[in-house]
Amino acid sequence: MKPDKKKRQSSQYDKIFKENIEAVISSIMQNVLEITPVSMEELPDDIQHTKERKPDTLKKITDEKGNTFVLQIEFQVKDEDEMVYRMGEYYFMLERKYKLPVKQFVIFLGSDNPKMPTELDRERLKFSYPLVSLSTLDYHIFLNSDKPEEIILGILANFKGENPENALKQILVRVKETTKGDFSLNRYFNQLRVLAQLRNLELNLKNAMDSIAEYIKEERDVLYLRGQEREQTKFVSYLLQEGNKTFEQIADIAGVALDFVKSVQRHISEKQ
Repeated sequence: MKPDKKKRQSSQYDKIFKENIEAVISSIMQNVLEITPVSMEELPDDIQHTKERKPDTLKKITDEKGNTFVLQIEFQVKDEDEMVYRMGEYYFMLERKYKLPVKQFVIFLGSDNPKMPTELDRERLKFSYPLVSLSTLDYHIFLNSDKPEEIILGILANFKGENPENALKQILVRVKETTKGDFSLNRYFNQLRVLAQLRNLELNLKNAMDSIAEYIKEERDVLYLRGQEREQTKFVSYLLQEGNKTFEQIADIAGVALDFVKSVQRHISEKQ
């Protein structure tokens, strides 16, 4: 995959978490990080002394034991060899600015076991941060939520031996049950389509949606997504017929997979 394609996909994942984080942060703290907050205060995400850093999530927390601290959470899609240095920079800048204890977590969204270093052990410095991989967590943690923003995270968790399409059906049904309005529902379904790419579950998700089409009102929901695919097909066909771009360029412009472009080209060739 091209670097710019990877960067664009990474920005899509970032966008989803930025849109949803306020709705799920309390539950993530409770169920994933084992922190029980009794008060929570938003902190500015610009930390600047000699350089500027923007954490994904930054909160001032007071927990049930009366401890007050700065909580920083980073969401990471891929292994980053220098993550330990980045977290170390955050740690010292946050403690210097707020004069409070700092608790840091990196939540890994990829499917593989992360290999990134989590600690430094030098002669005069020891530093570490906790690394939590969503793929190791039981998807029922998210499935049992009443918040669709949290339920969709189940697609990144461990299905615990459940057939992927059956697990995805449960996620889709729960999203439907907890969402008000078609606009919001389509938004969450589209977010699921993006997150499915992290687990190579695009086809499984499509099959799951098709199999429960009656329940989620095909005329409004599934057809919306199929209509979106038809529009993508029209756009890709137009770009192909222009004849001045490579398949890779068309995939980048249209925001679709390379295989999708090739399938449209095959369909055009068969009709000629």
